[in-house]
Amino acid sequence: MSQRTIHCFSDSEALAGAVCEALVALVNAKIAGGGVFRIALSGGSTPRRLYQLLAERSLPWDKIHWYWGDERNVPADHADSNYRMVREALLDRIPDHAETVFPIPVQPDQPTLSAQHYEDQLRQEFPDRDFPNWDLALLGLGDDAHTASLFPRTQALAEQRRWCVANEVPQLQTLRYTLTAPAINAAQNIWFLVAGGGKRPALTQVWSDTLVPHQYPAQLISPAHPGSVWWVTNDALPEMR
Repeated sequence: MSQRTIHCFSDSEALAGAVCEALVALVNAKIAGGGVFRIALSGGSTPRRLYQLLAERSLPWDKIHWYWGDERNVPADHADSNYRMVREALLDRIPDHAETVFPIPVQPDQPTLSAQHYEDQLRQEFPDRDFPNWDLALLGLGDDAHTASLFPRTQALAEQRRWCVANEVPQLQTLRYTLTAPAINAAQNIWFLVAGGGKRPALTQVWSDTLVPHQYPAQLISPAHPGSVWWVTNDALPEMR
């Protein structure tokens, strides 16, 4: 656990506020040096609040490019869509720059093709790269220790070459789209947002010195990554800490 950078908060609201401030600073620092800021987004309730807070800030929105770390196999207007959640929480509330928004092009009846189309698009955005060097990848943690849509005992966990895949999740009787672990680990900064006492067992396992990534997929994200930060509410912290 000593390798990890961990910030602790009283509740999810305080966590979202702190991440918002840090993200604004990271965006401004990158853009001040030239270029654009590329971020891979996470779904879930904690990131939703972050996106709402971010929409209230003044930022060079035309220089921020938005990507998705994972998605459900549903149309973009479906209630379960991660794209729809981000659109309602953030994108609909900031100046329109459609050319900076890169959702996963979900075709529910053609998941393999959808994942390939997204990877092709990413490869155009990050040319001549082994994997996409996002400025930031935002991640959550599920009660089962999944992150993005890298679920326990699913085929995507073993993928080493692809950037994005369609991942069958038999335990949920569903299919998800997800960035692969190498594509996430290529980010310059990786921030985990973890809130709620229900996440404590999963976080205990992920932070364990015993590596069982097929059972606890978040362990695939390198704890030694220099830009890795865990933003965690106090009630989610393992008791051993």
